[in-house]
Amino acid sequence: MRTRLTLWVPLALFAFFLGVAGYMLTQDKDEFVQSTMIGQPLPDFALDPAVDGMPGAAKADFVGSKPRLLNIWASWCLPCIAEAPQLEALKAQGVDIIGIAIRDRPQDVANFLSRHGNPYSRIGSDTISEVQLAIGSSGVPETFVIDAQGIIRYQHIGDIRQDDVARLLAELENAR
Repeated sequence: MRTRLTLWVPLALFAFFLGVAGYMLTQDKDEFVQSTMIGQPLPDFALDPAVDGMPGAAKADFVGSKPRLLNIWASWCLPCIAEAPQLEALKAQGVDIIGIAIRDRPQDVANFLSRHGNPYSRIGSDTISEVQLAIGSSGVPETFVIDAQGIIRYQHIGDIRQDDVARLLAELENAR
């Protein structure tokens, strides 16, 4: 009797784990982590400039007359290259975009901007991702709509594509 039990128990456990794995593979997955900071004020921060000749970024830059975009990006991020033309298009439509460069070096940021354009009014250097994590960003690129009181109103996860520009403009208008 004991021999049969020692044969069937491992086989049953294997079948159980195989069933659980199969079930999990058939479930829809959420690839994006939504920020829990939507509707909350930006945390206090003041970042040094990421590149010479431009100001850094701070919470105080978001409090004022109009909503702004906060773009979390990095020079080593391939999707950040893909979204560069859309950021330029937003800038051309009068959108103020403040950037935060994540885990980047000043010379790499400068090279990125010279190759792909500079839509930013300010760029802060977040060398240890402290601000990125504080606002609930889980990767690069991510873009947030911040209203004139410094409240996070919308989060766009991933690179901004041409189809996303109208949505971001609408979210900026809603944040007024």
